[in-house]
Amino acid sequence: MTNLDSTASVLLDIDARGVAKVVLNRPDRNNAYDGDLIAALLAALDTLEQTKGLRAVVISGRGRHFQAGADLKWIDAMRKASRADNVAASRATAQAVWRLNTAPVPTVALVQGACFGGGTGLLAACDVVIAAEDAMFSIAEVRWGLTAAIIIPQLNDAIGVRQVRRYALTGERFSAAEARRIGLVHEIVPAAELEAAGVRVVDQILQNGPEAIAQTKTLTLESAWAHLDDAAFNRLVESHAAKRQSAEAAEGLASFAEKRAGRW
Repeated sequence: MTNLDSTASVLLDIDARGVAKVVLNRPDRNNAYDGDLIAALLAALDTLEQTKGLRAVVISGRGRHFQAGADLKWIDAMRKASRADNVAASRATAQAVWRLNTAPVPTVALVQGACFGGGTGLLAACDVVIAAEDAMFSIAEVRWGLTAAIIIPQLNDAIGVRQVRRYALTGERFSAAEARRIGLVHEIVPAAELEAAGVRVVDQILQNGPEAIAQTKTLTLESAWAHLDDAAFNRLVESHAAKRQSAEAAEGLASFAEKRAGRW
């Protein structure tokens, strides 16, 4: 185990084959992301980039849920922070998704329970996604007066603009079956078989030439929505951060805290 601290926000294990397991580890918060989780994920990506012989990465969430989006208490704290700190939070989040999306080795996500907001962006940034039958999904940012700006490019790649225009505008929840139909998920299995399904996919990956895989992925991403230049990346970051400090976001987050509908 590369990271033996079971209280860390992200756990990392790399086996002798070069297969890494990245585990989101905030089960008491449904693995919702905050600044600590984002920093831990970036640190894990640093380690993976420095690992010789890395062949695949498997991402999962500990507990009942894969990843329930952003921790809205942290989002509210960032809303009240300085502009510089707020932008820095959006930039770190965007970098985590971008680096995962462009990782030179195949990435496999295993999804159970809730996968909301930024969690859908993580899936869209992975090469293979397997979901348990009980998984539920939502691109939920608009519900709280926020935008999914930094994950829209990856979602466009995964499910197409037409589906993003529905699900990112309604914020509605949808099933694993619907996630598969629109392309966010490749395969659905019983919850008890989720880990075994990931093992099967990794076994397939390990039969292939690692350089050929890396080149194939690079060539594929060159024509993707998420193949952004620095200016486009920065625009997404600034837009994401600015919306978080808007009056509409303040009302959306207040409605969450007060357990009521937003007064739009």
